[in-house]
Amino acid sequence: MNVVIRNGFKEDLPAVLSLIKELAEYEKEPHEVVVSLQEMEHDGFGENPVFRFFVAEADGRIIGMALYFVKYSTWKGKCVYLDDIIITQSYRRKGIGKLLFEAVVKATKNLRARRLEWQVLDWNKPAIAFYKNYDARFMQEWLSCRLTEEELKKINTEVSVR
Repeated sequence: MNVVIRNGFKEDLPAVLSLIKELAEYEKEPHEVVVSLQEMEHDGFGENPVFRFFVAEADGRIIGMALYFVKYSTWKGKCVYLDDIIITQSYRRKGIGKLLFEAVVKATKNLRARRLEWQVLDWNKPAIAFYKNYDARFMQEWLSCRLTEEELKKINTEVSVR
């Protein structure tokens, strides 16, 4: 099997969104995918792009992707956050995730970022084992926090920013 890893382009987004929906099914959260193709086009290829991605191609089609973005740490400066690596079901366990992960590692180095970060679900044993191969540090003392869109709407912000 010949797999090509390349930078993602706007025309790849329908396939990427399909992979995202496939991942949501795998994680038993299909209703959580609310992002639209139009949003992804704007957010990835608009005036101020907020994410980048690589795709894996085989047999003339996109079979995987890795989506990442630059973040900033008050202690470390520029860092990269890997949001997802997704491989379509029939191509998993064939080394494609390794290729995509290493493409993000290379991009992180090229950006001169000081850290690469990501999250993994505690029940996703294959992913945990994969990241252990890279001597990844699992940050037990850090808790993930979030406010959803609905929760954000409930917060009455009275701050005035000038």
